[in-house]
Amino acid sequence: MNKNELVTNISEKSGLTKKDVETVVNGVIDEITSALKGGDKVQFVGFGTFETRERSSRTGRNPQTGKEIQIPAATVPAFKAGNKLKEAVK
Repeated sequence: MNKNELVTNISEKSGLTKKDVETVVNGVIDEITSALKGGDKVQFVGFGTFETRERSSRTGRNPQTGKEIQIPAATVPAFKAGNKLKEAVK
């Protein structure tokens, strides 16, 4: 499912217009992104937690040349599923 399909499904189930639902979905995504940029966690009890994790620097290999390269440390987004979501997917 992509974002447009999500908006359409929510619109049909809620009776709201697609434009209103798209505004809300974009707002939720923007707020999650802003919180993660600020180093905060976003928790939806039962659904899951969005957070950032630190990835240390490491040595990699260029697949075309075989030459070793240094991959710098990075902060990456992560999602940990909650128990209700895990049970629903089983």
